[in-house]
Amino acid sequence: MDMKLEVVVVPVSDVDRAKDFYTGLGWRLDADVPTGEDFRVVQMTPPGSPASVIFGTSVTEQAPGSARGLHLIVDDIETAREELRKGGADPGEVFHDSGGVFHHAGTDARVPGPAPERGSYGSFLSFSDPDGNGWLLQEITTRLPGRLDPATTAFSSADDLASALRRAAAAHGEHEARTGAEDPDWPDWYARYMVSEQAGTEPPV
Repeated sequence: MDMKLEVVVVPVSDVDRAKDFYTGLGWRLDADVPTGEDFRVVQMTPPGSPASVIFGTSVTEQAPGSARGLHLIVDDIETAREELRKGGADPGEVFHDSGGVFHHAGTDARVPGPAPERGSYGSFLSFSDPDGNGWLLQEITTRLPGRLDPATTAFSSADDLASALRRAAAAHGEHEARTGAEDPDWPDWYARYMVSEQAGTEPPV
């Protein structure tokens, strides 16, 4: 049975302030449901994310600002940092970890700048919401094999899909040059290439 992460609860002290902050970052407002003076549920979703966050009144016993290690995945961490800055956040500088695998707790073992050779999974930056809940951005450009279902694919935006189509078109052009013939089944080839690219499996030949 599939078990998909759907919602993360973020503890805040001022619901409207948190709502304004995340709205400023371009997050989608999915719901704002008050059922009385002592209960309110706000659900918001980061751009392109299949999972959402919920905050509000009486939705968690956690102390406001106590959430740590909330990760958002991006494919260009420098561009994402600039978007956060323009949206009203105060992101830190891009860093990588001295261990080269994940990152240590807090600010231990942080090395300034992106990962060597801009390796996928290796570059991070941090920011906090007004309550101090700690978020991290992690740059992932190529997924490790087996990390995605090879039978499915998903794109977070029309721009992402267009970029994937361009990469498939370039690869298919090389494929036709190797075979010396036009490929009438190019839609099938494109589909296999795009799925394999996301799943980290071998592309079609």
